[in-house]
Amino acid sequence: MSDPTALLRQRRFLPFFLTQFLGAFNDNLYKNALVVLITFEAARYTALSSGVLVNLAAGLFILPFFLFSATAGQLADKFDKGTLMRRIKALEIGIMALAAVAFALDSLGWMLVTLFLMGAQSALFGPAKYAILPQHLAADELVGGNALVEAGTFVAILVGTIAGGVAMALPGGPRWVAVATLAVALAGYLASRRIPPAPPPDASLRINFNPFTEIAATLRVVRAEPAVWRAVLAISWFWFYGALFLSQFPAYAKDVLGGDAHAVTLLLTVFSIGVGAGSMLCERLSRGRIELALVVLGGVGMSVFALDLWWAGTAAGARGSARAIGAVLAEGATWRALFDLLMIGVSGGVFIVPLYTQMQRRSAAVCRARVIAGNNILNALFMVVAAGMGAGLLAAGASVGELFLATALLNAGVVVTLTVAEPACTARLRAWLSRGKA
Repeated sequence: MSDPTALLRQRRFLPFFLTQFLGAFNDNLYKNALVVLITFEAARYTALSSGVLVNLAAGLFILPFFLFSATAGQLADKFDKGTLMRRIKALEIGIMALAAVAFALDSLGWMLVTLFLMGAQSALFGPAKYAILPQHLAADELVGGNALVEAGTFVAILVGTIAGGVAMALPGGPRWVAVATLAVALAGYLASRRIPPAPPPDASLRINFNPFTEIAATLRVVRAEPAVWRAVLAISWFWFYGALFLSQFPAYAKDVLGGDAHAVTLLLTVFSIGVGAGSMLCERLSRGRIELALVVLGGVGMSVFALDLWWAGTAAGARGSARAIGAVLAEGATWRALFDLLMIGVSGGVFIVPLYTQMQRRSAAVCRARVIAGNNILNALFMVVAAGMGAGLLAAGASVGELFLATALLNAGVVVTLTVAEPACTARLRAWLSRGKA
């Protein structure tokens, strides 16, 4: 497809894109608003430290992906995905109404319950989100569609995160957050009403509501096709890598760049823009086909620029802390770090889009949503492991820069392993480079 943005003018894609964008925006608006509230006012609610509460909140949001993704995959294979998405978005309105009540009561407990329910709603939405694309897009549009979804998702995460922090910082912040999240949930539902039908591939499927036995069954479905299993593992690694990097931005901004909260926002902005740009660049380089060569190139970039980010941190001299953003940007070392982060994001976008497309294209239509559910389960698991690794290394005395170094080296090992396990990667890289020279 020559111009993937043409999909944004078509009903078979635009309503779905808006629904997904608004959902990701709302998740991050609410999550970050709650994190800001906990960080600055935890003492009003509990004797627990703000750090413990923030990590508890993160765990409550990700737990539903373990518990409900397998069930969500079955539902998306059994029922029309357009109808299912509308019902899930209607559920979001109810959850955000509960959030408004929690803010009105000033009840941290109910705020955390709402966060868990938001995670559950997102877990239910995930399999239908990616499984619907092959039903509505032609084969040569699938890479472009995935590129738009990934770019839009990271922009939504960025804007939602910033909006949540800004709204909570306003006078009467909880009221603003309640109004905003309800309005966005309603807008998402209205967008979902325009999603065309997407008939189920297996309407006779019997739903197993036992999350533990169904998780095992779902992972067996994923493993049935080796190429799909490798793609899922590589996608999960991307989320491991991204989660580990994103969680270190506050410490990197403070301890390495010597900046304040605005420096954290700057790092998140640059990284998110990079992923979005890389996703769209991948579509242009792919020319409508799954180009596994780009997975290798993207993976190499993720290691090379992470290594330079570590090196830039070790080369920097001592700085004062909590400096204004202008003082931070006045230093050349800051621009080097920003360039590295931008290129890590670009490389990540190039890396991830072919993998999502491979997972969708190579999985059987009758169980595609369950494959995507298995992917979501493993994504969540890898992100939890990333959090544990980061906390463990930092507790052992490693610096943020050394954590980036360890991640870059691990990523290099993953790229080598993926290339060996998927010979098509090497073959396609040679063919792609030869084509580029022609």
